[in-house]
Amino acid sequence: MSVSRRHLVWSVGLLLYGLAVFHRSSLAVAGLAASERFGISASQLASFTMLQLLVYASMQIPVGLMVDRFGSRTVLTSAVIVVSLGQTAFALAESYPVALGARVLVGAGDAMTFICVLRLVTSWFPARQIPLVSQLTGNLGQLGALAAAAPMTWALGELGWTRAYLASAVVGAVALVALRLVLHDAPDRAHLRGVPMTARALAASLGASWSQPGTRLGLWIHFSTPFSPALLGLLWGFPFFVAAEHRSEAVAGALISLLVLTNLGYGPLLGWLVGRHPWHRSTVTLVIVGAMASTWAVVLLWPGDAPLWLLVVLVLVVGAGGPGSMVGFDVARTSNPGHRTASASGIINVGGFTSSLIVIVAVGILLDLQTPGESSYSPQAFRWALAFQYLLWGLGVVQVLRWRRRVRQAVGRDQVEAGSTMVAVESTPA
Repeated sequence: MSVSRRHLVWSVGLLLYGLAVFHRSSLAVAGLAASERFGISASQLASFTMLQLLVYASMQIPVGLMVDRFGSRTVLTSAVIVVSLGQTAFALAESYPVALGARVLVGAGDAMTFICVLRLVTSWFPARQIPLVSQLTGNLGQLGALAAAAPMTWALGELGWTRAYLASAVVGAVALVALRLVLHDAPDRAHLRGVPMTARALAASLGASWSQPGTRLGLWIHFSTPFSPALLGLLWGFPFFVAAEHRSEAVAGALISLLVLTNLGYGPLLGWLVGRHPWHRSTVTLVIVGAMASTWAVVLLWPGDAPLWLLVVLVLVVGAGGPGSMVGFDVARTSNPGHRTASASGIINVGGFTSSLIVIVAVGILLDLQTPGESSYSPQAFRWALAFQYLLWGLGVVQVLRWRRRVRQAVGRDQVEAGSTMVAVESTPA
């Protein structure tokens, strides 16, 4: 197989994932414009983000089954069409209910993308390269969030709401052409189809993935790591830095941008580390969670405003959470046979988006409970609300330790084959 062809296919897949992230993030800079256009409150505006996360999480298992059955090329084609229709509807929407429906379509198309690209990586790359390429996929795809910032800000200001979002939808048509011309499911065939299954057979396949201890371990790894960066990057980071830490909007924006860039830096490092030491993957996760929890503790307990250098450290440490969640997918890959990897990845992907949804909603509820009827939140309210993260970290760590023990009981170290695509999960570390 030509190396250049392999990387061309991956590049197109990465483009499609970055485009999905772009559409997912395109509302981040349009909050004020959306409030004015639809006449909605701040809580209604936040519902756009919460709804997208809910749709994304709820679709992961069905999408995994679809990819195992129909292949990445077919499902990605559907994803691009759905997300482009969603952006088109959002561009033309003039009422809040219609706009919500449009964001459901965007969330649905987004939900179909990442698992497909992971499946392509598994099919096209040598096993030893898969952890690194998977990390690079997850992190380079986040450049779509940066692309959604300045370009969409300019477009909304210069072109207006409708033309700005229609222009972003047109990009999907260009991406669809590249997909159909370049992207194949595997080196030797355009479409990699699974065996047709009855509903009972699908349930049995899903049950087989779920019964693997490594799948459960991957789920809890993914649950424990990404919700803190999602909390900062999707909704509450900017108001926390401005209202609780009394930083300027420019500094708060720079800290959020640094969070995205930090993700890119951790990806190759963690990919290399996981590829070299596959039997210590859960230990890597526990170190990341411990570092995030410790740094948040220092910030939340700091008397008065935390110094800027400490907020920078917080962002740099929390930025490891997103790449850390990718470790869960690698555990799924080595715990299940090839024809079940997408459905197992779907199970795992539910974890992080569920924890992110829970923490974003919980912080909002806790802020409202502490400041009823007020339009602004106090630093103390933010500190108590953000401390909710420790409940999720505690649950996640307990479950990671529990399922790590199960995996190590099921798989002895002598069974671990570096580069195996089956049952090479974790063993007792040296």
